[in-house]
Amino acid sequence: MTLSMEFAAMPPAPGERPSHQQLLVMPDDGAEAVVALIDGAAETLRLKQFKLQSPTIEQALRRAHQRGVEVRVMLNPHTSGGDRWNDEAYAQLQEWGIQVAWTSEAFPVTHEKSLVVDRSCALISTFNLSDKYFTQTRDYGIVSHAPAVVEQVIAGFEADWNRSFFHPDLGVGLVWSSVHSRGQMARIIDMASQTLWIQHPKFVDAVILERIISARERGVKVRLLCGGKHGISDWDIYDTFSSLRVMERFGVKVRRQKHLKLHAKLLLVDGAFAQTGSMNIDRSAFDLRRELGIESDAPEVVARLRSTFEADWAAAKKYHAPDPLDPSLHEAGELPPDPHFVHD
Repeated sequence: MTLSMEFAAMPPAPGERPSHQQLLVMPDDGAEAVVALIDGAAETLRLKQFKLQSPTIEQALRRAHQRGVEVRVMLNPHTSGGDRWNDEAYAQLQEWGIQVAWTSEAFPVTHEKSLVVDRSCALISTFNLSDKYFTQTRDYGIVSHAPAVVEQVIAGFEADWNRSFFHPDLGVGLVWSSVHSRGQMARIIDMASQTLWIQHPKFVDAVILERIISARERGVKVRLLCGGKHGISDWDIYDTFSSLRVMERFGVKVRRQKHLKLHAKLLLVDGAFAQTGSMNIDRSAFDLRRELGIESDAPEVVARLRSTFEADWAAAKKYHAPDPLDPSLHEAGELPPDPHFVHD
């Protein structure tokens, strides 16, 4: 497998930072891990978010602003269903004198979840900055210190802030929508030679479905952790349940996440390479929305992702998706419906 310079880090010398990347796992690390990043800002903070509903995070942004950090925040104005989750946070930040704007109108939804601290590190996550995602959901975030990655996340922020075009270099290890994220995800799946572990809630794209089945046909052992129906819209149930049933017929081992709500988006290839980020396996996520993901082969990151997946897999039970055309079967074993937990 050929890796970009972002992934070619040598083992650190004694006393040096242990990795060019660090992994955050939710709910294990909690809001405190994000607050620590914000509290470490000395000059600038750039935050782009699908949902901001955490007083703890908002107060950290306020503290940064009060100590002279230039804080700029972009919030998604509404979900695809029309919910305006961010109006309260937007008004609060404005009241404190923090620069805040709605995300670019070039995208019907901005689902990206990123934070850049000074020009030193960038957090790319699957979790929203909302208390629910710090306490109830399985989610991941990768903090990258690689200059090329940090500068590209900054460039993406500035382009959306200024409503200008953005043409990212796809070779630095970031995965952008709507640029070529479907192709980048397909490439990662195509690299698998031994194992492919998938932790995703939603399966609404025929190209990725075919790639996963092709991996299975060439002998790759595929494990898939899904979330069942929970958080899946009535519209997306048809594709998601059908895709899970088709993959199971081809020998993909499917289990349903237990105890935690599944919000993570993770691919683990051969236990050595990972891709995570905001995009669901969904046509709209690939083709219409602003999304951001990141790739990693940092040993510490991959090892923790692997151990977290293994623990979740061990706690989960085999899942056979019900017939999507029979709603009477859809609720078996499901978590109670939550209108504020939807895979947009």
